[in-house]
Amino acid sequence: MEPFLVCENLVKIYKVAGLEVVALQGLNLSVQAGELLGIVGASGSGKSTLLNILGGLDRPSAGRLVVNRRDLLKAPASVLDEYRRKEVGFVWQQTARNLVPYLSAQENVELPMTIEGVPPREKRAWAQELLEAVGLWEHRKHRLAQLSGGQQQRVAIAVALANRPKLLLGDEPTGEVDSATAQEILALFRQMNERYGLTTIIVTHDPQIARNVDRVVTIRDGSISSETVRRVADVEAALAQGVRGVSAAHVYDEYVVVDAAGRLQLPPDLREELGITDRVTLERTDGGILIRPAAGWQPVVSAERRIVPEPGDDRPPSAARALLRAWLRRTKRTRES
Repeated sequence: MEPFLVCENLVKIYKVAGLEVVALQGLNLSVQAGELLGIVGASGSGKSTLLNILGGLDRPSAGRLVVNRRDLLKAPASVLDEYRRKEVGFVWQQTARNLVPYLSAQENVELPMTIEGVPPREKRAWAQELLEAVGLWEHRKHRLAQLSGGQQQRVAIAVALANRPKLLLGDEPTGEVDSATAQEILALFRQMNERYGLTTIIVTHDPQIARNVDRVVTIRDGSISSETVRRVADVEAALAQGVRGVSAAHVYDEYVVVDAAGRLQLPPDLREELGITDRVTLERTDGGILIRPAAGWQPVVSAERRIVPEPGDDRPPSAARALLRAWLRRTKRTRES
């Protein structure tokens, strides 16, 4: 099946005060139609930049970007305007970007349809369906000041769906609510995703995002570094078949992403633990490739992530670990000096 969204070697460079800042560097991403994807990463990693580009609010500097068979890299400004109005729905962290404060919840939902010239009867019917879907039809006459933060974000989701988009984007939609409300908002994103067949992408810092989406990708230094996929566990499959006596559970498979050039990003905590700096050695094995730090000790990882010294070294693993960390500290001090 052809992906709904494809990013290939996506690059975005900003010029700030005469300096070039690379926000995205060779990012590759593929999203299937109807998928619910989470994007996480540290501040400055490029995730919000990516979301703005996917929503047609910004253009990449280079690469390939296709959304629903539309080439957004080469699209003229008029095509991007139509794309933003008709094919993309946005939910922002700040309420001021989502809703008009002096309008009621229903009026906010109807506003995008009014701008597009939707007939009044159709407009009212669709606004009612959306507000019922987010559980706020009884609050349709309330203005923002009469709604809680969670309710405001529910209205914002309804507003984002007013023009029946195919792509729903959320930029930190749970950033200004408590953890319990955040889970409700993320659950609502999934409900809308399943109910209307939306392709949904959520950028967030919420560590629990994996429980509410199909897949999570991590952006580090402007490119995809890892991917976590939620799959159906054996117990869930048993429950679906009507087998009793089992408990439901979520199972997550985590992968390190290898780009088209064969590059991968090893997790920082693992690099630190194993003493990997700027050089490694590769060893081909029957099961794949073994990566070792190019240092005096060549530690490997056991099931408990212990560092094991080279054969013939009778020092215990703890001593090898201490020597390795001491060597790293000396190397760091030498570089800083």
